[in-house]
Amino acid sequence: MIEQPHIPSIRETLLALAMARGADKTFCPSEAARLIGGPHPDGWGPLMQPIRKEAIALALEGQIVILRKGRPVDPMDFKGVYRISLPRMD
Repeated sequence: MIEQPHIPSIRETLLALAMARGADKTFCPSEAARLIGGPHPDGWGPLMQPIRKEAIALALEGQIVILRKGRPVDPMDFKGVYRISLPRMD
């Protein structure tokens, strides 16, 4: 039997990127999409909406923060380009 490689879930990828950057740095959700779907837009492009949904769920759980223009936003009410970070503890 051939063992299938582990493909990280969206949740795992978002949390791993956030942890790797720490609370003082942010990342673009497209970075997560590219890690999962590969460098070609046909691979990562369709992942952007599922990533947004998972980012909202993680933000509502308090595990990440969604930022627009460097400021935290309401995960249930934001539009446009956003970045992701760990919550700050200060």
